[in-house]
Order: sequence, then structure tokens, then C-alpha cells
Amino acid sequence: MGADGETTDSELMARVREGELEKLAELFERHQRRLYGFFLRLVGERAAAEDLVQEVFVRMLRYRHTFRSEADFTPWMFGVARNAAVDHFRSRPKELQEAEGAPEPAAALLHPVERLEQRERTAQLQAALARLSAEKRELLLLARFGEMRYESIGELLGISVGAVKVRVHRAMKELREAYRMVSEGGVA
Repeated sequence: MGADGETTDSELMARVREGELEKLAELFERHQRRLYGFFLRLVGERAAAEDLVQEVFVRMLRYRHTFRSEADFTPWMFGVARNAAVDHFRSRPKELQEAEGAPEPAAALLHPVERLEQRERTAQLQAALARLSAEKRELLLLARFGEMRYESIGELLGISVGAVKVRVHRAMKELREAYRMVSEGGVA
């Protein structure tokens, strides 16, 4: 049990592994939005992101026996997600389409001009992300949007925490440069 008395994700997945397959629905409720956001930013297409979320949960069910009870659930789930994304990219052309109309943070209370500016900044960020290599984009999405600790990312990628820090730093530097180019209307 978690500190608040709620069953942890790892406990739920362990129960799924032991045959309580209905517990996967609770994990789906907890993580489908997070995975959708991750995939939407990674692949840039709503339909593909939705399909990939479904694929992750199908794979979690299929490969439930690989989950270790003592392990943290989130890195395992994102490992499954990474594999689904790799398979997705293998089956598609190398060109990444920019996410037109990608969801933006809730801005209901903003003035219409501020909402327009925020949409423009979101579109520019999405375009800048699309200019990064798939590896760098994935790393930033895990660290920033997936809200994973560097230790978990290192475990997932099989590298040290120091290497994760260096790679995130370099990817952020490249993203800043790509964002500057996009916002100035230039070509990287």
C-alpha cells in the first residue's frame, strides 16, 4: 500500500501478473492520459497516440510475467511504451509529421490574445521537438513530460544517472536552439 493507503501501481501490476487481469483497468485509468501525452508529443498524431496507448496495455497484459514485484512500475511501463514506439516508427516512413492541433495546456481563464499566443508557443515547441532525433525527443519526453526520475530513466535505458544528465542537458540545448529557429521562422 502507498502512504495514503491506496494500492500502488507496482502492487496492482503484481496482481495482474498473478492472474487478476481486471486490475489492469485500474492501471489504465491511472496512466492512460500520461501515456497519451507522451505518445502524442513523440509521434505527433492523435490517432497514432491513442493506438499506442492501447498497444501498451495489450503488451502489459501479454508480458505481465516479466514484471518484477520489487521493481518500480513506471520504468517498466515506459519500457513497454518505448518498445511499442520503436515498432511504430519501424512500420512508418522516417519523416515525422508535426502535430497539428496537438493539445495544449488548459487556458480557459486566459484572455483570447493570451490563448492565441499560448497556442502559437505550443505549436512552435511541437515543431522544435519534431526537429530533434527520436532518441533525444524520447529522452526529453520521459524526463520532462513523463516526469520520470533520472535514476528510472537510467535503468530504462541501461545507462548511468550521469549519462542521463548529460544527454538531457544536450537535448535541452538542442531543443532551445531548434525552438529559437522555429520562433524566428528560420530553418534548422
